[in-house]
Amino acid sequence: MMLRDSSPIMTITCYAAVEVVVVVVVVVVVVVVVVVVVVVVVVVILVNVEVVVVVVIVVNVVVVVVVVNVVVAVVVVVVVVVVVVVEVVVVVVVVEVVVVLVNVGVVVNVVVEVVVVVMIIIIVVVVVVVVVVVVVVVVVVVVVVNIVVEVVVVVKVVE
Repeated sequence: MMLRDSSPIMTITCYAAVEVVVVVVVVVVVVVVVVVVVVVVVVVILVNVEVVVVVVIVVNVVVVVVVVNVVVAVVVVVVVVVVVVVEVVVVVVVVEVVVVLVNVGVVVNVVVEVVVVVMIIIIVVVVVVVVVVVVVVVVVVVVVVNIVVEVVVVVKVVE
């Protein structure tokens, strides 16, 4: 990678930034989809059976799109997390070797680097938690919307 020439801290920070961007994108996609789904449900409740059938199809397509988006985002985050963890391990090993090889004057720099590494790990954990929460929310919304749509379809057909 091009980042290899820069310091390990910069490399890890860049990966963490990528993580944050991925999370923001996932959250935005989920929010947009949830809004669309809510609007669709309202429309379903307000209109006749023919439109309801079309809306059921649309909702199911939206569900598939959301699930695919979330899966892709999760895969990306997992890959980035693995890369970050490898980078962190490399940095820690390098830092330990430097501490052994160089005098005590380096300890301050080492402490700074370790703090940065810990901060990055915290960012990664937060990102993973956010993605998991988003996935759960999407699944719940999708299930609830499908149930509501099916109930409305049955009620409209019975009428």
